[in-house]
Amino acid sequence: MKTTKSSKNKSEPELNDLLAVLKERFEKNSDRHKGITWNSVAGRLKASTKKLIALAEMERTGGEPDVVGIDKKSGAILFYDCSAETPSGRRSLCYDREALDGRKEHKPKNSACDMAYELGIELLTEDEYLALQQSEEFDLKTSSWVLTPPDIRKLGGAIFCDRRFGRVFTYHNGAESYYASRGFRGKLLV
Repeated sequence: MKTTKSSKNKSEPELNDLLAVLKERFEKNSDRHKGITWNSVAGRLKASTKKLIALAEMERTGGEPDVVGIDKKSGAILFYDCSAETPSGRRSLCYDREALDGRKEHKPKNSACDMAYELGIELLTEDEYLALQQSEEFDLKTSSWVLTPPDIRKLGGAIFCDRRFGRVFTYHNGAESYYASRGFRGKLLV
């Protein structure tokens, strides 16, 4: 799927093409979602065009979304961004709107929290990021903002994670900072 055009107004054939991409990725990476069948995933996706469009946005921005399990609270199917590096269409972002508005100069185009909202997804939490890293190695050259606890954000900070030297690290930074190699990974419950 191309990464240049917004997926907000996708036609039925384009959404069917997306379903084919998702099915192929699902089958290729079966170790990510043991015990879940494609038919159960496809049934939920076909019942919610809104969720399918959010997945199209994840795909368009380079996230390579895939099923990673079932949400224990809701029973929903969990999709996470599973691209090897933080999604290329979601980099050079500060953490949230407050951080973006607080920058006086050299503002990034957007914030991670705002972009996630626009795409119809949520940022991964630190625990979700760590769980994702248990299945495979991600972010060996990039880093990803994760949902920051309110007590840290209240003090002006935000947290991000990556994998270096064979380990997963959680770091802190001012929420207004942004780097070409830092983006965010998202999730969607279907």
